Amino acid sequence: MKKLASVLTIFTTSVFCVNAQVQFGLKGGANFANVTNSSGGKTMVNFNGGALVKIPLADALSLQPEAVYSRQGIKADDGKLALDYINIPVLLTYTLPVGVFFQTGPQLGILLSAKAMPDSGSTQDLKSYFKSTDFAWAFGAGYLIPNVNFGFNVRYNLGISNLGKYGGTSKNSVFQVGVFYLFSEGNKK
Repeated sequence: MKKLASVLTIFTTSVFCVNAQVQFGLKGGANFANVTNSSGGKTMVNFNGGALVKIPLADALSLQPEAVYSRQGIKADDGKLALDYINIPVLLTYTLPVGVFFQTGPQLGILLSAKAMPDSGSTQDLKSYFKSTDFAWAFGAGYLIPNVNFGFNVRYNLGISNLGKYGGTSKNSVFQVGVFYLFSEGNKK
């Protein structure tokens, strides 16, 4: 919990220390998640949602930190492993004049829960078997509809760190599709 508080403090401080056309927004979408090196695992479809801040750096360049709840994991024939995270990506965004943009950057994931959810039987808490943080690298693209502040995006989060505490090389692998809305265009100069 202390890690989450520290990250959110840094996130908030960086937003209010910037004297630019800062935009705030909300986002949500679908996750197509898997765990690498899992035998017989299938893609688990779930959701993500959260907030973002767009901080201009130059004409076409901006920094976009986010705080996003994300349900990830893997599906098996007899149930699923659900991993709930608060993901905090910090994305460098390049936007073309027509509204198409490209993003990349690091992502910190803070594990909220890890549960085995069998199709029959009771849910088991497995959080003690997983590391409390996850690191990934995000790659994305999207389109912001001009003059509407509404857009669409796709993103792939490539897991970098191992998930388990006790060895192994299992990593998160998450493809996302979503929508977002920016509340204002900030204070134009």
